[in-house]
Amino acid sequence: MAWTRPRLRREHFIDLRPLGTPAFARMWAGSTLSGLGGQLTIVAVMLQVYEITHDSFAVAMIAFAGLVPMMIAGLYGGMLADAFDRRVVALAAASVTFASTALLAGLTWAHLETVWWLYALSIVISAANSIVMATRAAIVPRLIPRDQLPAASALQGISYGLMVMAGPALAGLLVAFAGYAWTYSIDVVLMTSLFLGLWTLPSVRPEGDIVRPGLQSLADGWAFLRRASNIRLQYILDITAMTFGQPLALFPAVGAVLLGGGAITTGALTAAVAAGAFLSSLFSGPIGRVRHHGIGIERAIQVYGLAMLVFGLVLAAAALGWFAPPVVGPHSPNLVLIAAAVVVLAIAGAADNVSAIYRSTMMQAAVPDSVRGRLQGIFIVVVAGGPRVGALYAGALATLTTLWLPPLLGGIVIIALVGVLVRLSPRFRAYDAAHPEP
Repeated sequence: MAWTRPRLRREHFIDLRPLGTPAFARMWAGSTLSGLGGQLTIVAVMLQVYEITHDSFAVAMIAFAGLVPMMIAGLYGGMLADAFDRRVVALAAASVTFASTALLAGLTWAHLETVWWLYALSIVISAANSIVMATRAAIVPRLIPRDQLPAASALQGISYGLMVMAGPALAGLLVAFAGYAWTYSIDVVLMTSLFLGLWTLPSVRPEGDIVRPGLQSLADGWAFLRRASNIRLQYILDITAMTFGQPLALFPAVGAVLLGGGAITTGALTAAVAAGAFLSSLFSGPIGRVRHHGIGIERAIQVYGLAMLVFGLVLAAAALGWFAPPVVGPHSPNLVLIAAAVVVLAIAGAADNVSAIYRSTMMQAAVPDSVRGRLQGIFIVVVAGGPRVGALYAGALATLTTLWLPPLLGGIVIIALVGVLVRLSPRFRAYDAAHPEP
């Protein structure tokens, strides 16, 4: 019998059923386009601060300085989402992001930007975005059936992959050839799509008992989280991965002084993470059929840790001069090690996205609607706050030692600590998506 090449079957690819719901489809498309613009600004601000200061720690502090305001905004935004129409809350927060980005563009065109302006507006934008993300995530389970939630999470991975894969690379090119002002201005234009996606949503008022924003509402949310051991542990696991395995703040210095290539290398490294997320979402069909999400989270995060460890080894090889280009200059790219770093970071992005699909599905399926906004607020604080703590860890350790040590050491910590935490929680390992329990 002749041998035939096995073909990818339809169930191997992403489940597109959520896009059959017009409200979800519009919100997803608007969020993707606006997220692409947001990535332009994130990378441009990093590059501009590094250009002004030539200090990786100053780049890391952009993210860390916004941590407390972002945490407060995320928590308060979650309370707002459980008390008022979630569509209105998301629109109000998106308006703040739009105004702040427009001001950043205006200041840059007028040549009035300073490091402190870059810090201040980045803080406002991150705080407002945390409210938008928390509210939008609380809306999703009201738009589609529960069995489509893994597919919706995978579509979020596609969105993230598209905007981060194209955004940083485009930002590097725009900054190099057009300048910062044009980069920020394009973000302002793309952000208008977010309003279209949110404006056309139906009214989404919270179900169940409504508690007005305040200390009592916050206390109720935390009380639920104390009882929800599965949700609590997935937060801890994600914080572990992002604290010890988030090298984003190192990329400008890596591109400038270690791997070479400058801003283009910075964009390529960032885009590699998104490329991995995109591909893992594109072939996410089997992920949606896995029921034991706790085990899936554990294994995905440990693969992420291993990828960070190898990335540290690649940077160490660059520091030792391996595969150095024949013509050495301030921006001479080490193409062999850049390619190796891109592959390893793509694996890291894929693993992180698989973990995110399971974590997001667990959050949306197991948490009741009456507290979903507050739990999503805490979830966004964890998801967005962890990388900021990680940026501080990476920037500070790299400043005190060398660029390759933070990812290498962090990868070892992630693999070991995640294994211990999950094995101490049999209930998490036994989590069954067919019978979701928080």
